[in-house]
Amino acid sequence: MSNRVLPLLLLACLAAGTARAADDPMLGQWKLNPQKSRLVDEMKVASLGGNKYSFDFGGPSPETITLDGADQPGLAGTTLAVTLTPDHWTVVRKKDGRILLKAIWTLSKDGNQLHDNYTQFGDNGTSTHVDYLYDRKGDGQGFAGDWLSTTQQIETAYVVEVRPYQGDGLSIVASSEGVTKNVKFDGRDYPNPGSRVGRTASARRVNERTIELTDKIGARIVDTEQISVSEDGRILTMTVHVPKHTEPDILVFDKK
Repeated sequence: MSNRVLPLLLLACLAAGTARAADDPMLGQWKLNPQKSRLVDEMKVASLGGNKYSFDFGGPSPETITLDGADQPGLAGTTLAVTLTPDHWTVVRKKDGRILLKAIWTLSKDGNQLHDNYTQFGDNGTSTHVDYLYDRKGDGQGFAGDWLSTTQQIETAYVVEVRPYQGDGLSIVASSEGVTKNVKFDGRDYPNPGSRVGRTASARRVNERTIELTDKIGARIVDTEQISVSEDGRILTMTVHVPKHTEPDILVFDKK
């Protein structure tokens, strides 16, 4: 469970470049193909004694939280709360009192796998649900340890529509999140409309069918992405590199 927005929610910043937007092969509706996609997530949980733990979800610094169910200051102006029960932890992140995500963590009997029942909530009240399965890396006890997930089940239909924007840009509408991203190809950081954590993005075109973008919160890079469309125009692939992650996310979309 990461403090970053799921990679599939970071469909931020495409741009038209020198070609007319109406001719851009990225235009249209794209539906995520979960069977061909792979989300990679890494997190580190360390016990600091008592009910105090350090959580490193890949941000600029770990978050220190007392596991008493209370909202406590987290990264990027959010709060983080962790509630304990005998067999699982419930992790909730909020922004301005609104729930951004909720995750229920459950350990396997041997303590070497962690199941994350993860739900992320959009600004319009819609939600995206993913079941992650993490494997323990190295030593650790209980929920404390280094965890790596390359296995997940995406249970929410995820569709993104790419539209022309002001002639030479593109607008990305992620309806399941209630978020629209508008970007032009001029190297500038563009605010993501509706973002509660101040996300911006910039993009450059590699060629007619490939672009690269950088997603940020303030001055901090959240991820870099390469987005490409197949020669037949039917498949869009995103390769997402997240700082501190050893492997990229690979998201594959079919054109509707």
